[in-house]
Order: sequence, then structure tokens, then C-alpha cells
Amino acid sequence: MFLEFKEEVEQVLKEALKKASYEYKELELEESEHADISSRVAFSLARAYKKPPEIIAADIVNHLNLEIPAENTLISDAVAAGPYINVYVNDFFLHKTLQKIKEGIEPAAEKKKGKIIIEHTSANPDGPLHIGHLRNAIIGDVLVRVLKRAGYDVETHYYVNDMGRQIAVAVCGTERIAFAANKKADHAVADVYIAANRLIEENSDFLKDVEKLMREYEAGDEAVMRKYEVVVKKCLSGIQASLQRLNIQHDLFVWESEFVRGGAVEEVMEELKQKGNIKFDGSALLLQLEGIEKELVIQRTDGTSLYTTRDLAYHRWKSDRCDRVIDVFGKDHELVSQQLSKALEILRVKVPEFVIFEFVSLPTGSLSTRAGRYIAADELMEKIEERAYEEVDKRRGDLDEGKKLEIAKKVGIGALRYDMVKVSPDKHITFDFDDALDIEKKGAPFIQYSHARACSILMAAEERGYVIADDYDASLLREESEKELIKKLSKLGYVISSSELKPHLVAKYARELAESFNLFYKDCPVLNADAGLRKARLALVDCAKTVLSDVLDVLGVESPEEM
Repeated sequence: MFLEFKEEVEQVLKEALKKASYEYKELELEESEHADISSRVAFSLARAYKKPPEIIAADIVNHLNLEIPAENTLISDAVAAGPYINVYVNDFFLHKTLQKIKEGIEPAAEKKKGKIIIEHTSANPDGPLHIGHLRNAIIGDVLVRVLKRAGYDVETHYYVNDMGRQIAVAVCGTERIAFAANKKADHAVADVYIAANRLIEENSDFLKDVEKLMREYEAGDEAVMRKYEVVVKKCLSGIQASLQRLNIQHDLFVWESEFVRGGAVEEVMEELKQKGNIKFDGSALLLQLEGIEKELVIQRTDGTSLYTTRDLAYHRWKSDRCDRVIDVFGKDHELVSQQLSKALEILRVKVPEFVIFEFVSLPTGSLSTRAGRYIAADELMEKIEERAYEEVDKRRGDLDEGKKLEIAKKVGIGALRYDMVKVSPDKHITFDFDDALDIEKKGAPFIQYSHARACSILMAAEERGYVIADDYDASLLREESEKELIKKLSKLGYVISSSELKPHLVAKYARELAESFNLFYKDCPVLNADAGLRKARLALVDCAKTVLSDVLDVLGVESPEEM
């Protein structure tokens, strides 16, 4: 409903500006502590018309037409507060918000047309996902959920780097080292990869075998291809199991070798040679890119391709199949993203939108798969679920063991997911188990607990024989915390529409919604209220439960009914 309110504000402001003979570029609408929505348009007009902004704001308000029957408008009043124009919702807006939620009308943004391909995670298939990959995967998954809610057709890709040196090392290692039969598939591959790297350090001839294997694989040697397929698929099966545990799935796993053997990489290299600024430095062909100091290596002297060249072919293929391309990259790929964009411009291929995320760490320090120093995602998930179980057992000793484990899984994975997206992707985070699981820290458990509290109220009402009906009187909801909760409930669609590439805004909204619900719970008795008011408040609790569940779903977090 907040989106509809915003649209109405835009309409009446445009009409007022036209009547007052002001030409403007933007209405500059924003949320405000002092109003339901506020406009700063008077500031920019003040510069253009050389008048004090407060005079312009008052003039615009004087030209507003709010004389519309209440059943046709969502605005109660608009006032000039100095240079700001503050606009407020009316009672009909509050009633309509609850009505739409109870009717099950999707509280999301207006439906948009178009297909988007999002690539995220795309970890090398040389071992399990680690904590760094988790932020990529979770940010990517929340973006997918946000964009789907906004009405896009979204396809999710995992780009499999099956031609890199790391994979060749693992494949070559399997000729000397057996996979551990008692380990999860991706962990078994990591053991071979780590051991093979030690062999390289001890014997340089092993590196020659690796390089030979890379050339044979790119050339399409069938026996070598079968060896690669065994290793890569084995590792991916373990990675997919970890992602499934995180409530994440991909629509397509696209192998980069497809673009080499299908001729797409060769086409890209030839086109860049014709259209780009190419030079040979004695060891490789380099593409010089405008505004970027470091050249892009597009081909080795032996004619083999590089990851970046294959990535260009992949992006050309993607761009022909969608309206927008979005890539989730780590900070260490920022230069690559810039090079990729410039090279795609030369090829006249649509440039992807990038979500660049800073790294996540544990208090214990740095990670390295090659050296065998890494915290696997599986280990992290096990630890946080164990920690969550301790909290559930401490608080809910009355529950049976199965229920405790079920809640611990929902709370633990929810805490992990939420903490990975609660701050802007461009900010570094340190993941702390205790902070993530602390309800007082207002992370996922705090939001989940608010949902469980709403469920508990509704269950207690049912036990007392109180019916959660549609014939409630919304006008009885006059307390400030009631009205503020309804306003917050109205904003999910608005948040979705303004969070396309900013998943942290959804996390922030979820926390604020939980805070608003808890304030209502504290201020307004539900079950002990008079019959009419009780009915209205039960309807409000039911709506809060629905929207809390919705926003948790957008974050990929489960909504437990008890905690």
C-alpha cells in the first residue's frame, strides 16, 4: 500500500507544481521521521527560482488539491515544514493495508517485465565452499528472491570453472591419490587438491604434467575429458548439498569448457584482435583497455585461452538470452569486472551489472584452500546449529528432542544467512556466532522470535475460542504503536522495489518490522482487550505474522511457529 500512497503523493505534487508554474526535474521524495513521506523539491527549486525554499514549499502546498472523498484517497494532510513538504496517510490507508494483507494480495512492487540472469557463488570445483563463498551465495540468493518478488523472470547461474589450473591440479592428483571414501564428496576432492599442491612443491615435473593435462582438456581429448568430469561432478555434488542446506539452488550449472569447444571463445578472440588495441608482450596477447592501466590477457603463446576470455564468451551467450545480466563478485574481482565491462563494450555486448562484496572473516583470521587452511561452509553450519541447539535447549527444555533440533536448524541457518546480508555488500564483516544468535542483537533470531510470538498469540486466541474474523473494525486501532505497525506492514512492496541490488535494505526492514511488532505487543493487550478491540488487534497480529513470514522468505530464512 505504501507504493500506492507514494504514487498518489507524486500525482498531487505534480499537479500542484504545474499550477504554481514550477519546472522541476525530480520530486525528491523520501521517508521521514516527521511525516509518512516528505519532499525536498523546494531545495532545488530555490536555486532555480532564487527564492527561499520555505517560501516555495508553502506556495506548493497552497496549490495542492486534497479535496477528494476519503474512499478515493490515501492522503490525510500535507503541510509545509520549513523547506520540506510533509505528507501523511489517512485512516483509509490503514484499513486498506490490513485488508490487502488479509486477502493475500502480494505486498510487493508493481510487476516489471523482463528476464534477468544472475550468476553467483561460482566457486572453483576444487573443494568445499568456505565462509567467503557463503557471502557470495547468500547475497546472490537474496537478490534472486527480491527480483522475483518485484516481478522479474529470474534465471540463476553457477559458472563452473572447469578449465583452470586448480582443477587440473586436482585431476592430476587423482592419478596418484585416492579419494577418501568416508568423506563428503567436495571435502574428498579438497584433500586430493591440497596433497597434489604439496607434490608440486616437492617435484617440479608434476607441474609439467598439470600443464600438459590443461592443454589436452582444452583440445578435447576424450579420455582426459572423462577424468575431468569425474572430479568436477564429484565436487559439485558436495557443493550443491551445502547450498541446499542453506536453502539455495541454481537453475543452471554452465561449464566454461562449453564455450571453448563450441567455438565461441575463438570467435571472441578473433573479434577482439580485429576491433581491439592488441599487443604481444612475448608471452601472451594483451588487450589494452581505455581508462584501465592493466591490460587484459586474452591468449597464451601456445594458443590456449584464459579464464577472462572464456568469461567474455559466456557473457555474450548470456546477454542474448535476457534483458539484464547481474554478476555477484568478490572485491578481489573488481579489476576483472572493469576489464570485462570494457572488453564487452568493444564486442558490443550488454555490460553486466555488478554487485561487488567485501570479504567476510572469522575472528580466527585468513583462509586458504591451497594450503589447507580454510573453514568449510559445512563446518560453519554445523557449529552454528550446535550453538543454536544449546540456546533452544536452555530456553525450551519442555520440547522433545526432534522439535529442538528442528528449531535449532531454522534459527542457526537463519542467523547465518541474515548476518551475511544485514550490512551493505561493500562493507567487510566479521561473522561472530554469539552475536548472530543473540536475540538482543536483533538479527534473524530476533525477527523469527517476533513471528513465533505472533503465532503464539493467535494460537492462544484459538484455544480461548476467539475467532480471527474479517469483520473487525479497523477504526478501533487508534494507539500510536498500532498505527505505526500498520504503516510498517504497508512498506514491504516499497522496500522490494527500492532494494533490487541492495539486499541489506530488506534485512533492515525485517528488523524494523520486528521492532515495531514488539512495541505494539508491549503497549497493546490483545487477548484481554474488549471484544471489538480484541477482534481488530487479532486481525493486526495475523497481518503482522503474514508480513514477517513474507520478509523472512525474501531473506531465505525460515519462519518458526515456536521458539
